[in-house]
Amino acid sequence: MMSNMLANLSCLVLTVVVYYLNKRLYRRWRLLLLMPLVFTPLVLIILLLTTHISWENYIGDNHWLIWLLGPATLAFAIPVYENLGLIRRHWMSLGAGVLTAVVVAVLSSVWLARLFSLPEMVERSLSVRSITTPFALAAAKQVGGQPDLVALFVVITGVFGMAIGDFLFLRLMIKQSIAKGASLGAASHGAGTAKAYQLGPEEGVVSSLVMMLAGIMTVLLAPFIRLLF
Repeated sequence: MMSNMLANLSCLVLTVVVYYLNKRLYRRWRLLLLMPLVFTPLVLIILLLTTHISWENYIGDNHWLIWLLGPATLAFAIPVYENLGLIRRHWMSLGAGVLTAVVVAVLSSVWLARLFSLPEMVERSLSVRSITTPFALAAAKQVGGQPDLVALFVVITGVFGMAIGDFLFLRLMIKQSIAKGASLGAASHGAGTAKAYQLGPEEGVVSSLVMMLAGIMTVLLAPFIRLLF
């Protein structure tokens, strides 16, 4: 019992230390591979495999870190509240954009999964990949997705959208800050919102709002998404 507790605590300390060091590296070298969403999980996976630490031991004292995703997501509501004027001016275009983004994200994910003949569990998990993790996990329960797969697909989607966002804006000649923020929030949720705040405060606010609305809308539409399978 004591050895399990020690292993769990060691895993918690290890996770925090690796993430902290990764953040310092990323501040110095802004490389895609060094992004905390990419590099930290890779390092932890390698360490767990080489030390033969089981998933049960690792998650024992780390489950509350997953719980913190909820409050962290809600914290994005603060800058949204502080910029209600901006939202009131563009509520119609933002609302239409969120609805379109959710429909396209779900249908395209299901269509691509069927095109490549992926297993139904993967298909269900992919259908909610374009929203932030707390909302995706809630929606996954209703559509029958596998939580671990959902979390993985959410991270991959976020990192990919964050990585190619600037390139797409340049190629498509998108210059409006609201359009950039909405695109990042709808397509790559939390990771995209972090990128949006790097572009500017207006982009960040819009991305925060769109990310939360897309998550809420997907959860509400989950019973209808389930009918696709």
